[in-house]
Amino acid sequence: MSPRYRNGANQAGTVIAIVADVMALVLGLWILMYLLDANRANEFVQFVHDVARWLAGWSHDLFTFDEEWARVVAGYGLAAVVYLFVGHAIANRVHRH
Repeated sequence: MSPRYRNGANQAGTVIAIVADVMALVLGLWILMYLLDANRANEFVQFVHDVARWLAGWSHDLFTFDEEWARVVAGYGLAAVVYLFVGHAIANRVHRH
């Protein structure tokens, strides 16, 4: 394998890992904003919520805890962990090839 090819694979793996990190960061930021009762009328808070809701669409309301904060932490937190785990697993796989 040529060094040029391996460098491209390393860059692709790095990009995949960064994208996974950013996705998890947005989800974590929404959890933090929710727990700290951020002003939902603020445009930045609305933007973060919309993006997090889209990213966690598959895990939003997956759990049925009595407390809403527990549903938010579990649903959005699960999505963040999955994106980190899967994104970094794919990035590591790309780095090896």
